[in-house]
Formats: sequence, C-alpha cells, structure tokens
Amino acid sequence: MKPGHTGLTHLVHSTRYSWKGLKAAFRNEAAFRQEVGITAVLLPLAWWIGEGPISWLLLVSSLFFVLIVELLNSAIENVVDRIGTEHHELSGRAKDIGSAAVMLSLIMAGLTWGLLGWEKFFG
Repeated sequence: MKPGHTGLTHLVHSTRYSWKGLKAAFRNEAAFRQEVGITAVLLPLAWWIGEGPISWLLLVSSLFFVLIVELLNSAIENVVDRIGTEHHELSGRAKDIGSAAVMLSLIMAGLTWGLLGWEKFFG
C-alpha cells in the first residue's frame, strides 16, 4: 500500500484500479468478453431456474467464479508475456495451468446449471 493511502482513500484507489482491470480484460481478452456475454444472458435466467436463495446463489456464483478465474488466468498470461515471448517450458506450463483452471471453472458452472436446471424441469 502506498504511504498515505489508508481508509477511504485506499478504498477509492482500489476500486479505481479494479475497474481499470475489468475494462482492460474486457477490451483485450476475447474469452473474458464471451464469458461476460454468457453471464449477461444467464444471470436473469438464474431468477427463474433457482428455486430459492441457495440455488440462486449457486447459479450466480458459478458464473462469477468463471469470470474470476478467467481474470486470474489473463493476469498470469500477461505476466508471462511481459517476461518474454520466447518459448520456455515453465512459461508454457504456467499458461496451461491457468487454462486448466478456467476449464475446471467452466465444468463446475456447467454442472451447477445442468443439475439445477434438470431439477427444475424434470425433478
């Protein structure tokens, strides 16, 4: 934390940096834009599919979890690319592991939506 940035000042600066990060991800990361689009479509459906606050929270949090993991993956990719664009085994491994995290978050979201949707329509 920078000297003098405490309390409300710190909160204001942190919020500004967070919005800057969200805008940068949206502007520069196609996968993040796609996932935001899917979230925008599915978020209203969560009200309809969710049959109570817990199932609604599971649906919504699974969508936000995908976005969070995608942001972290993009951050890893940017740091690796900043270090150098030449092929290195550890750089490739870091990017592959970040990609695997995104895949697992998508699987989890798909399972959440699939199971709660199944329960709503066929249970």
